[in-house]
Amino acid sequence: MSAAAGDPETSTRPAAAGAPLDVFLVFLGLGLTSFGGPIAHLGYFRRAFVERRAWLSEAAFADIVALCQFLPGPASSQVGFAVGLTRAGFWGGVAAWTGFTLPSAVLMTAFAYVQPYVGSGPVGLAALHGLTLVAVAVVAQALLAMARSLCTDRPTASIAAGAALIVIASPVSVGQLAAILAGGLAGLAVCRGAPAAPAEDGAPRPASGWLIAGLGLFALLFLPGGVFLAGSPAAALFHAFYKSGALVFGGGHVVLPLLRDQVVAPGWVSDGAFLSGYGMAQAVPGPLFTFAAYLGAVSRVGGGLGGGLGGAAIALAAIFLPGLILVGALLPHWRRLRGAAAAQAAMRGVNAAVVGILGMAFYNPVWTSGVRAPADLGIALAAFVLLVAWRAPPLLVVLGCVGASVSLTLV
Repeated sequence: MSAAAGDPETSTRPAAAGAPLDVFLVFLGLGLTSFGGPIAHLGYFRRAFVERRAWLSEAAFADIVALCQFLPGPASSQVGFAVGLTRAGFWGGVAAWTGFTLPSAVLMTAFAYVQPYVGSGPVGLAALHGLTLVAVAVVAQALLAMARSLCTDRPTASIAAGAALIVIASPVSVGQLAAILAGGLAGLAVCRGAPAAPAEDGAPRPASGWLIAGLGLFALLFLPGGVFLAGSPAAALFHAFYKSGALVFGGGHVVLPLLRDQVVAPGWVSDGAFLSGYGMAQAVPGPLFTFAAYLGAVSRVGGGLGGGLGGAAIALAAIFLPGLILVGALLPHWRRLRGAAAAQAAMRGVNAAVVGILGMAFYNPVWTSGVRAPADLGIALAAFVLLVAWRAPPLLVVLGCVGASVSLTLV
């Protein structure tokens, strides 16, 4: 099959020699400078690939963004992968993901090695606590933004509340999966009000082989992995992060409760180290999911030695893999799939459910672990106002929270 470069319907590869290297260098620059979270990343991508380089048309870029918001996984990284895929084929997609992910993954892995020494004294402990207060403000901001955009009427608000109750009744990953499934079913029942986007007639029908293979691989790694891989610590680590990446709907912050159930509940990572790493993830450019590299490096699977560089690499690859598999499989078919009214209704229900899940994560562990005293509440509230009202850069908020927490210790 053939099509113009940048058309998400077919994802063909341009003829330019060395294109994957060009893609890698462009995304490496973005990975070094893209602060501000997934929404900001999409803005950077649009300027880079629609306005400046004309790799994609406005409509093609919008198609890619819509697909990646529909699927589980880190939306900005999936958009980057899809852009690389349309620009330079499979290796272009790999180059895009590698360039965008590498800087923050290196920084988060380095923090895993530094963190035990940073937290060895009163000042270091105060600095790490400041990072947990960053997490309070950032998750509160994400929760507010998601509630405003995804719970816009009575049915979606009710679905969010119901999802929160399901998580309360079953505070494990099974409860979160049940909440997502219940949200999808409720969406099918009560969220069919908006008209479906019409499918585009006359477009060539893409081959279904890659779709079947991709969905099969996604399911194979998700469903039986816990049975066949449980004997190996490395494989157990892979499966824990793969499951988390496969269930993240609605934005990167939703990964917080999923990952906590996978690594804190079994004792691989302490709550304090978990929240310190999550706070640090707000201070680095690139995708939030590189938090997984930090967790993989500090994890002690089964009580053994820390994961180190190998654990960081396994966790990083595993958490991104399900989302990238789905993008590769569904990208050629997306224009027809997005026109299905049932699919749109189910996704509205799922998106509302993740608001409820994130709300429970905001309470426990973020609030209960971060806010220990009135001064903590004051710091977190100031950080929240800076993020929401003043739109301050996340790096500035991180430095402010850490500085305030250390100052209270020194006074």
